[in-house]
Amino acid sequence: MKSNRAPLLAFLIANVVSICGTKVSAIAVPWFVLITTGSPVKMGIVALAEMAPLVLVKAIGGPMIDRVGPRRVSVVADTASTAVVGLVPLLHALGLLHFPILLVLVAIAGALRGPGDAAKATLIPDIAEAANVPLERVTGLESTTDRLAGFFAYALAAGLITMVGAVNALWIDAVSFGLCAVLIARWIPRRKQTHHEAAPTEDGSYSQRLLEGWRFLRTDKLMLPLVTMIAVTNLLDAATGAVLLPVWIKDHGYGPGHTSLILASFGVTATVFALVAAAVGRRLPRKVVFTVAFLIAGAPRFIAMALGAPVEVLMVVYAVGGIGAGFINPVLGALFIERIPRHLLGRVHALSDAVCWTGVPLGGVIAGAAVVGIGLVPALLAGGVAYFIATMSPVLIGRHENWRATPGPTDPPETAAEPDRVAVAVS
Repeated sequence: MKSNRAPLLAFLIANVVSICGTKVSAIAVPWFVLITTGSPVKMGIVALAEMAPLVLVKAIGGPMIDRVGPRRVSVVADTASTAVVGLVPLLHALGLLHFPILLVLVAIAGALRGPGDAAKATLIPDIAEAANVPLERVTGLESTTDRLAGFFAYALAAGLITMVGAVNALWIDAVSFGLCAVLIARWIPRRKQTHHEAAPTEDGSYSQRLLEGWRFLRTDKLMLPLVTMIAVTNLLDAATGAVLLPVWIKDHGYGPGHTSLILASFGVTATVFALVAAAVGRRLPRKVVFTVAFLIAGAPRFIAMALGAPVEVLMVVYAVGGIGAGFINPVLGALFIERIPRHLLGRVHALSDAVCWTGVPLGGVIAGAAVVGIGLVPALLAGGVAYFIATMSPVLIGRHENWRATPGPTDPPETAAEPDRVAVAVS
């Protein structure tokens, strides 16, 4: 089979550009709110204003992605995001950026990111086919570029915030969306659907097609438990990034530069080991790798901060956590793409992503309220315990075989799914 690596390269570059800008803003916006208001609760409110629309629009946008096409949705969402995100530093420069206006802008930006992010993920099987490489290779490289972008963004964020201010650093975010739209529009091919793939997506109303995706997700014996577990860990990650870590940094007399160093230490190891996962992921036992990866990437960060570890020790803890984190997305991405029928990929992926992100809008709010109500250290300890309990759940989800792909329509009759049942190998 002839391969074409240009779409894969363009996709990876677009991923780096977009994520780098977004992660710069992930530091800049909370820090701006903290230094201008001094309120952890308002930090959480800003996170809620962005993430709630992101999750909602992502959840209901799947049928649109399947029908319109992931390429077109991605380009339109990124183009609109360029204008919306660019308004934040523009209004700040004009002296018009008040807190309610900031909330509106981040809400619109979140609503655009939802379908945009889901559409990019839906492009992965087409890119894998064009490049003639395994799914684990593409998801591993995608995760590697994600981590690499995070590393550069965190290393760059402190300098940008120091030189131009937290809000002005969002110009980087706006430009990144525009470049991403250009790369996807120019280099990613339009999907050539077969009749077998296209017909099911044309039947029924929008709500019926959305429910078709939900029925698949709800009845899959592995996907729904996994996305529920990830919803909990994502909530705790959001709480840490939006409130707990910045407050810990400020309370210990450090500045945004130390935040960047801590997150960069995580990004370095996560990038390296995502690349390892891309190379060898196809040969690894998915369930064991997924469970161990979450155990070392999650709870130890909370415990180290709660014990008042020096910032150098916290950097080491984050670096070790990055080893585990590097394996998570390649395993999870390949697993989900293999299990979802191609004609349902947009809506099921969007719905599963939305479920995974349901806790993210509340993470900052809960963390802010916890810091005010019970103090930083008890909040960190509670987060660590919750993370550990959540990350042990894969041990309870079925047997190892169910972590393989669901048999598809091209499989031999003896291994195919029975009618009206979701086929799951033994998990």
